[in-house]
Amino acid sequence: MILPLWLLSIVLGIVEGLTEFLPISSTGHLILVSHLFGFTGDRAEVFEIFIQIGAVIAVVVEYRTKLIHVVSTGSWTFFTNLLIAFLPAAVLGLAVHHWISEHLFGPRTVAAALIVGAIAIIVIERMRKTAHVTRVDDVGPVRAGLIGIAQCVSLWPGFSRSAATILGGLVCGLERKAATEFSFFLAIPTLGAATVYDLWKEHDLLVPGDMTWLLLATVVSFLVAWASIRWLIRFVATHDLTPFAWYRIALGIVVLLM
Repeated sequence: MILPLWLLSIVLGIVEGLTEFLPISSTGHLILVSHLFGFTGDRAEVFEIFIQIGAVIAVVVEYRTKLIHVVSTGSWTFFTNLLIAFLPAAVLGLAVHHWISEHLFGPRTVAAALIVGAIAIIVIERMRKTAHVTRVDDVGPVRAGLIGIAQCVSLWPGFSRSAATILGGLVCGLERKAATEFSFFLAIPTLGAATVYDLWKEHDLLVPGDMTWLLLATVVSFLVAWASIRWLIRFVATHDLTPFAWYRIALGIVVLLM
């Protein structure tokens, strides 16, 4: 089934906004939806990367007070920790970006990543000990570095950047809400850099008129992602991540069977 580009842009924006911050993989869902509607190849990949900027803006808007406070007070420790957490995946991503695009952007590899990530969620949630860090401000450079290393796993499309960073935070002793919020903040440099890099490298793949639909998808992803952020923070206050694991397993099995 091939949708008009304006409708496909809305669908992709909704999918991105719903899945970017939930531990179920936005990239994986975008790949699956794009394949479902016959929108594949390098041009589709640029769409999938670009519309992530809507999710970045959603984090900035939701946590604007926190970000403004850090900048206005000159307390750069928080940003330094984000930079430390950002670097491992950024360096590794640049090194293997082409290989990942060639070999891992497909339904089967996404399905496998969904299932592997689900198993990781179940195992870590069951093994999790008492949290020692309850605020993102208390995430030191060592924990930030370890979370950054965990984020490298999310370079496998379908594993989920959100899942990798939240699980990394839980293993490092962060309380679930703090781990989730740190994952939100880490999305700003991670997704922002990925968007800029891909547009700079692959801009020639876009055709005239694409920017209109990219902006439409980005606006939709921003609105949906903003709502998703608020919902997830309320959810993790009283629930663990296991329901997402069962959803991932079910989706992965369905994709493999299809």
